[in-house]
Amino acid sequence: MFRMAVLKQVVRTTFRSLQAKHTSQLAAGLSYYFVLSLFPFLIAFAAAVALLPIPNLFDQILALMARFVPADSMGLVRGVLKGVASRHGRSFLSLGIALTIWAASGGFLALIEALNVAYDLQDKRGFLRRRLLAIGLAFGVGTLMIFALTLMVVGPGFGAWLANKAGVGTAFATVWPYLRWSICVACAVLSIEVIYTWGPAGRRSLRSTLPGACIAVATWLILSSALGLYLRSFTRLNKTYGALAAGVALMLWLYWTAFSILFGAEFNAELLRMHGGSRDAAAKAAGAGSVQ
Repeated sequence: MFRMAVLKQVVRTTFRSLQAKHTSQLAAGLSYYFVLSLFPFLIAFAAAVALLPIPNLFDQILALMARFVPADSMGLVRGVLKGVASRHGRSFLSLGIALTIWAASGGFLALIEALNVAYDLQDKRGFLRRRLLAIGLAFGVGTLMIFALTLMVVGPGFGAWLANKAGVGTAFATVWPYLRWSICVACAVLSIEVIYTWGPAGRRSLRSTLPGACIAVATWLILSSALGLYLRSFTRLNKTYGALAAGVALMLWLYWTAFSILFGAEFNAELLRMHGGSRDAAAKAAGAGSVQ
């Protein structure tokens, strides 16, 4: 009963903090940086995926992304990536990879600043240190994404192949379709945990960031599905924005992505303050008891 009361209090204070800290406006700003970083990130992502011995893996990953990204936006993403690849070829992915990764880290750098706002922290780290941290986060999150999306692409048949090679029987092949979804969700949660743990100025444990990471992933899944349903069923952006409709849809999706991440961070921050306040109150009560 006590924990439920604490949870309700944390949820209330979280929503108040979202308004007080203008999280919606922060998410809108992040969506701008995410747009600038998205295509360099995908280009670097494609270069890394090309090293894996799976044919057409990146195309299959893009097809999987289409389940979550608005259809018009995926058309824009495919068109830009195709144009870049055809114009620069593999030399672009090899010679310009350092600059590509630097550009891709810009979204993570902006996210670091937004997380400091959520946690009420003043970041005294230098620009170069924060930029290197952003590059590290891009590598870490990208690696987890590659692993999770590859598991999704290889499909249920991979479980039967692995069971045959490892000699673990048919039970593993039966469980594998459910196991791979669980692993993918775990990778998504771990990606957000990595951002929450290493991004803000004050470092915290992975365990303490788990509640907010779970909330962020769940919120993102719900909002992405709702946005896709809304765009397919209730509105036609091309009637209002014309040729810009695909870009507007992409900005909307990135906005809700940023909002979900900040929502989870704010929940963690409020939970941390609540626990800190409870510990302080208990310490004061213990001190008063000892004086008496």
